[in-house]
Amino acid sequence: MKAVLMTAPGNPEVLQLREISNPLPPQNTELLVRLKAAGVNPIDTKLRKRGTFYPDKMPAILGCDGAGIVEAVGNQVKRFRVGEEVYFCNGGIGVSEAMPKASRQGNYAEFTTVEEHFVAAKPKSVSFIEAAAAPLVLITAWEALYERGRLEPGEKVLIHAGAGGVGHVAIQLAKLKGADVCTTVSSKEKADFVKNLGADCGINYKENDFVKAVLDWTNGEGVDLAFDTVGGETFEKTFPAIRFYGDIVTILQPSDATNWKVARQRNLRIGLELMLTPMLQGLKEAQAHHGEILAECASLLDEGKLKICVNRTFGLEEVGKAHQLLEAGSMIGKLVIGIG
Repeated sequence: MKAVLMTAPGNPEVLQLREISNPLPPQNTELLVRLKAAGVNPIDTKLRKRGTFYPDKMPAILGCDGAGIVEAVGNQVKRFRVGEEVYFCNGGIGVSEAMPKASRQGNYAEFTTVEEHFVAAKPKSVSFIEAAAAPLVLITAWEALYERGRLEPGEKVLIHAGAGGVGHVAIQLAKLKGADVCTTVSSKEKADFVKNLGADCGINYKENDFVKAVLDWTNGEGVDLAFDTVGGETFEKTFPAIRFYGDIVTILQPSDATNWKVARQRNLRIGLELMLTPMLQGLKEAQAHHGEILAECASLLDEGKLKICVNRTFGLEEVGKAHQLLEAGSMIGKLVIGIG
């Protein structure tokens, strides 16, 4: 099969399209999937630059998100049959002998093997391209808002970078929960985009102090929940925009230099969201929960209550170009690799 191998940490040039052996036949609860598309996420570019979670095992195949057709099933598979269309987030973080075989390969390839509990039936109303763009951002936003942030109807939420991959689905999930949504953007184009997704307030952070704008929007009280998808100094700067006893959830590692004084004074509850934890730690119940989230989101997509924005599609031979574009920043929506 054709696959894009990461030969060493470095620039996008380390991603090389090669011909390699197909995965072994699926065992037990594994599915062999003929991939039709793979999502591109910031975690892919970070691992490419600094090395995977298992740097002593190279080369590696990156790409956590996949969508395709079940080619074969293990003898203990219960939920899927050959020929069914599926989507999932699994693999793409490097290779470790301690990992299940089905999690060692990413999705920048023509075939992959995945444990069935990671997997959900692909939404019928969307293409493989759209489906492959969805899993990581859907799971991340769902867990951050609904589980870490405990979002309730009628609450006010601030979502940073609302036009981005995670941000644009977070806006929609928050609105589906019945929340009022404020989001930060960097241009008029992005402001129009998030408004069309249902955002109640778009703040151009390049032109306005987002904390002041949020306090004005909430009559001085602050939001009930802030969702940080940016990290760095944005995380700390957001503390005064949250009400007393409110929540902030971040998907980035807080800096060692973070000044927690304002967060402590406001009695904020800090939530950390890393949706890769179930795969990294081999937590089967949590992996199955990810599959359940994707199944629920598939229903929302098919009902027209949720949509995924794909900015641009690349071929397998263009994965390096996709990484370059993603690293350039300021992009609306998601990038996807079309396969076959």
